[in-house]
Amino acid sequence: MTGDFQRDDYFKVDPEPHLLGDLTQFAHYPGVQMWWRAIDGCKRALMTGIPPRYLQQLDAKDTEKISDPEALLNAMDKYGVDIACLLPESMMDTTGFSERWCSNGAMARIVESHPDRFMYQPNISPIKHRGVKNAVWELEYWVKEKGAKIFKFYAPEDTYINDPEIWPFYEKAQALGVVLDFHTGFSWVPPGKSKYALPILLDDVARDFPGLRLVAFHMGYPYCDDLNMVAMGHPNVFLCLSLLVPWAISAPRKFAKIIGEALRFAGPDRIIWGTDYAGIGMQLRFAVEGFRSFQIPDDMREGYGYPAITDEMRRKIFGENLAGLLGIDCRKRRIPING
Repeated sequence: MTGDFQRDDYFKVDPEPHLLGDLTQFAHYPGVQMWWRAIDGCKRALMTGIPPRYLQQLDAKDTEKISDPEALLNAMDKYGVDIACLLPESMMDTTGFSERWCSNGAMARIVESHPDRFMYQPNISPIKHRGVKNAVWELEYWVKEKGAKIFKFYAPEDTYINDPEIWPFYEKAQALGVVLDFHTGFSWVPPGKSKYALPILLDDVARDFPGLRLVAFHMGYPYCDDLNMVAMGHPNVFLCLSLLVPWAISAPRKFAKIIGEALRFAGPDRIIWGTDYAGIGMQLRFAVEGFRSFQIPDDMREGYGYPAITDEMRRKIFGENLAGLLGIDCRKRRIPING
């Protein structure tokens, strides 16, 4: 076991571990090059302020980018993540809509190699650009033929979340009883368009489809307040901490405001943990360690009225809330006992 990492008994379900595929075959596209140029900025925003002791505790492999899905499973075993809803990256806008980075079929083969640890999460994007009827057909296929329960719509490569032309897709998703994940907030990686993913746009979808469970990735950052207001009025909207949890380590007061406001407006039953894993083991470690030990500072609880984060809240946010949406029995851990 990695130095100084302690096991815990929180059942964890990750809704956002990405499968990128072999990106060398797409490296010639200008859009792909633009995407990768933005990654250094993402790293700086998320990692600046990480105390040196956290970096010193990492294994060498935890800092390497490894595309092999077995590396994800090994990291899950190491850091206590029970189930991952595997998400193949689409990013078709980066290739001029010529190619996907990773197909849903490739994702399915990986899930079926470890069905006790991985779940299907087909990336249904784009919806409008390829035709709503095609997206509806694929949605129905994955539900009826494969038993998929959770899907991703990456609006920045396609259209506005509340584009009326994709209403038939939402109607079918509601009828099938699936959980639908959205990228919300800014697109951290151009050429994706941020204007398509503003969290206020979820208000229209949640209102017209109150039976559709909607999960907003990244807390709508930087529009967290907008997303909180949407969630306050719509009990079918869930808030996901994916990508932002390292701030619990590198920018704890910033993270305290994000989760404190979410607890105030949505409550602990509708907040979901997540990693945004993209092939680097430390993303799992920091997401686990960051939330497991985090507490909102006393002065912020007194000054803003935020509640203390209790053990019960951690259990719900780490896994029980999403497990409830997906019908997962979380009474038994999935990780190796002596992993």
